[in-house]
Amino acid sequence: MRARTCIALCIFLGLVILGLLIWRNSVRARQQSNVAAITVDKQAVAFASHSFDPNAPPSDMPTLAYGEEAVCDSNFSSNTTVGGLSEKIDATHATVTITNVKMILQLSVNIWVPAGVSQHVVEHENGHRQISEYYYQSADKLADRVASTYIGTKIDISGADLNAEFDKVLSQVANDITAEYDKDINLAATQQYYDTLTDHGRSESDAKQAVVQAIDNTKITSVEPPVEAAR
Repeated sequence: MRARTCIALCIFLGLVILGLLIWRNSVRARQQSNVAAITVDKQAVAFASHSFDPNAPPSDMPTLAYGEEAVCDSNFSSNTTVGGLSEKIDATHATVTITNVKMILQLSVNIWVPAGVSQHVVEHENGHRQISEYYYQSADKLADRVASTYIGTKIDISGADLNAEFDKVLSQVANDITAEYDKDINLAATQQYYDTLTDHGRSESDAKQAVVQAIDNTKITSVEPPVEAAR
């Protein structure tokens, strides 16, 4: 009887230990799943200023509009990758769940001014730069907000090659996130209003004051997509 009791006790303790291990692993898995599924890497602004000969502008410089001497070219970009889980239904059907998003954000600004240009023109173009950098300050929060709407999204896929369809869906979702981020950057109205206030740098308006006024009067109001070249 004692031997049987000992064996039963050992089995019971073994089951308790096994149960504890399973519970601990389950808790660990839940903790890992609660880790932020969104990663946003906002890189430093890449800025460069260029001087050019008005009679022979370089080929990589944006075209100047009529009557303009200089240009500020601001380009917001996002490299988005998406991860997910695929739950197979049968040989040709599955459901994909979006589980994580990683976005690498970048703003590059290039100012092009002719040799010997006045300081007033330089300050005007730097005003365009300041507007772009103002919007970039909160770009990571915007990217996080956009990406969060896709986490947990379920998408049905079908086809003979479910792995290929899985990769295709993740690529499409990444493109959709990037496009939505680009649209929501939303600084075109501010740049345009700034040019209205300063007459594209031709007036004597103070550039710094015009930047503040343009931002205060247009932020969160425009529905236009961002401009790549602000002039």
